[in-house]
Parts: sequence; structure tokens; C-alpha cells
Amino acid sequence: MASELKDLERRMQGAVDALRKELAGLRTGRASPSLLDPVRVSAYGSDMPLNQVAAVSVPEPRMLTVTVWDINNIKATEKAIRESELGLNPQTEGNVIRIPIPELNEERRKDLIKVAHKYAEQARIAIRNVRRDGMDSMKKQEKDGDIGQDEARKTSDEIQKLTDKTIAEVDGVLAEKEEEIMQV
Repeated sequence: MASELKDLERRMQGAVDALRKELAGLRTGRASPSLLDPVRVSAYGSDMPLNQVAAVSVPEPRMLTVTVWDINNIKATEKAIRESELGLNPQTEGNVIRIPIPELNEERRKDLIKVAHKYAEQARIAIRNVRRDGMDSMKKQEKDGDIGQDEARKTSDEIQKLTDKTIAEVDGVLAEKEEEIMQV
């Protein structure tokens, strides 16, 4: 059962890592290529990460440029950036899309915090799904007679403690990002 707990912990930590990556993409007033990491472009019949159809660069502190490799994907790329909930307004010039990064006002900061909360809730849901998988596995083992009631209860408590600890970590990561957004 210890190896299964390690696996559950690894999977829960994966949700926290994914949250950190998504939050890194939320801008805090400065241009950063990671800002566009969550953007997915409909190209070649599927949704692809932006970095698979274009190169992102930072020519100046408040500007991103996206150089699309295949000219046929420019409209789809521009649309994906515009609809990404990042509040960006891309402007196309040839095969380059320029994205000015506006100054953060109070309303925009609140919008970014809402997006951060949405990402955190997705991470919490993923963690709870991992907990459910662990509980189901443990109940099946108990039903099959592989473990006894006492061990099942102990394992259930350990899974819940792990879940609580990981969700607290998500809350901490979210609080840090909120503070960062409000201080810029």
C-alpha cells in the first residue's frame, strides 16, 4: 500500500506542478514568453500548443512577438490569442503577430485573480479525483480481502491527510500569485 500512496502523492503533486505552470503564464505587467503557454491553436486538424506553430519572443519589456511558421495558421493563431482569456489584443503584420502588453489596471488585476482562482479550482478537482481513485482502489482491496478493515481505515486517513496537505499547497501557490498580481 505504501507504493500506492507514493503514486497518489506523485499524481497529486503533478496537479500542483501543472497549476504552477499555468499561473506562470498569467502576466503580471511584464512581457514573458511563458505568458502564451496556455494558448492552444487549432491547426492541422487538432488543438496544438502555440509553441508548436510559432516562435514567441520579447523584443521589448511591454511587447511580445509571435512569428508563425506556416502562413496558413496566422488567423487561427491570432484568434487563439484573442480568445485565451489573457486580455491580449494581437495585431498581425505579415507572418508576425505583435502583442502589446497593456499596463495592469485594478479591473484587469481582478480579472487575472479570477483566472488564477479558476486554475486553482481545476487543480483541486484533479487532486480530489486522485483521492477518489486511491479510495476506490483501497476499498476494492478491502473487499477482495487483500487488506483488513484496520489497515483500510488507516490508509483512508493517510490518503485524506495527503489530499489536505496538497490542497493546502495549492492554496499557498494561489495566495502567492494573488499577492504578485496585486503588487505589480
